[in-house]
Amino acid sequence: MEQKKIFMTGDRPTGKLHIGHYVGAIKRRVELQNSGLYDECYVMIADTQALTDYYDNPDKIRESVVEVALDYLSCGVDPDKSVIFVQSRIPELFELTCYFLDLVTLSRLERNPTVKSEMRQKGMEESIPVGFLCYPVSQAADITAFDADTVPAGEDQAPMVEQCQEIVHKFNSLYGETLAMPHLLLPEKDSCKRLPGLDGKAKMSKSLNNCIYLSDDERTVEKKVMTMFTDPTHLTIEDKGHTENNPVFIYLEAFAKDEHFARFYPQYPNLEALERKYREGGLGDVEVKKFLAKVINDVLDPIRKRRHELENDIPAVYKILEEGSLKAREKAMQTLRRVRRALKINYFEDKKLIEKQVKRFRKQHQDEENLRAYLAKQKKN
Repeated sequence: MEQKKIFMTGDRPTGKLHIGHYVGAIKRRVELQNSGLYDECYVMIADTQALTDYYDNPDKIRESVVEVALDYLSCGVDPDKSVIFVQSRIPELFELTCYFLDLVTLSRLERNPTVKSEMRQKGMEESIPVGFLCYPVSQAADITAFDADTVPAGEDQAPMVEQCQEIVHKFNSLYGETLAMPHLLLPEKDSCKRLPGLDGKAKMSKSLNNCIYLSDDERTVEKKVMTMFTDPTHLTIEDKGHTENNPVFIYLEAFAKDEHFARFYPQYPNLEALERKYREGGLGDVEVKKFLAKVINDVLDPIRKRRHELENDIPAVYKILEEGSLKAREKAMQTLRRVRRALKINYFEDKKLIEKQVKRFRKQHQDEENLRAYLAKQKKN
């Protein structure tokens, strides 16, 4: 099997995407697709996975698919370079999931840190839908169906990719080298690996309502930034502040460039100088937050403008998804042909199997005829 450079990634359509998605994954996807280093790029809208915990609200998923597509396209995911597709349109993914379920134990799924964390967050400890518990297996199918060797994602996805690696190793050990081994590609900046929420919680999350959306207008961004959690010990301007684990400075590390200081905050040449002043005392949180709001709005402005243009032709957006799903399915079908061959369930495509069975039954019939002839001869004698 020729090993191409392929990346595969995606998001659940449970609402619009936020800036945590952008710095943690989407920005890197755009860089990778434009790098020329990858032969194929796949970006999935994981609607079936989203249904594992929104099964009672399919309208939310239905409405969010186009929102995620708009966010992808407005951020620079290019349908001419990346295949953007909808998970539910690729039935081969679910067939592959079924085969993988035989290779994973229940206890292993229950130990998955990402699943455990999301179960607690969603209050599922007492009643866990099987589909939700098994979605790491489904995610492994999503990755391997496209022969992906790279999965650009945030650090919260590390346990999922690790479980996928275990499945690939077991499958290839049992049935021969069939599936590509994937590897997680984390954001280069630590601040981008898991952007905290506006409230200081460990992770920005739509469900926790502590995020800035990529489509938020300028005024909304300003209001949200001004409500951000910061250093609780920094009560007055004169107080010495802490930049470590301070969401405002984590956001600045993720978004601010030296050019932003030159344009919006020329008192300081760079982030290092601003952090030093904050730690020394004499710098207020409001002033820093105003700068952060300008930085985020500067990053989001071209994204918002592009999104507005795309919103004027929604049928074209759905056409991109439809065409991408057809391309993705063709790729997944190629992988499934290899998988069925490895599992020896490719009955109708294996001409050698048919020939073997023909010979086997011919021999069986010939042996039966020879036996009858022998018995008849013995009877005469």
